Amino acid sequence: MTTVFWRCLALSFVALGFIGLLLPVMPTVPFLIVALWAASKGWPSLERKLLEHPKYGADIRAWRETRSVRRSAKWAAILMMTGGYIILWFIQWPPVWLKITVGVILVSVGSWLWTRPDLVETIKSNDHENTDA
Repeated sequence: MTTVFWRCLALSFVALGFIGLLLPVMPTVPFLIVALWAASKGWPSLERKLLEHPKYGADIRAWRETRSVRRSAKWAAILMMTGGYIILWFIQWPPVWLKITVGVILVSVGSWLWTRPDLVETIKSNDHENTDA
């Protein structure tokens, strides 16, 4: 029963990642990272496929190994969040309090994301540490 839960969760996040391929304001890799985490609990073959994916595997492995994110990915995510938030203000339906709440969440997520180590800096610092040994 537990394996079924983890597999369903992994598939759900793979599906969200796939939707992210089609929608420019929705990310792909963060959903695949969560799918990887769920797959590691009960679906080793999916975990391996995600880690070896030709396009997204490197970013997923970098997050898993060093919790680092490419600077270009940070910029893309923040620009998309900003664009989506600007569009939100032109839509009449959501009340102002909800729009402000979304803004606070996006600023929090963007700040957290920006403070993650850059992938290039992580690689360089690891190389530097290896040469000092």
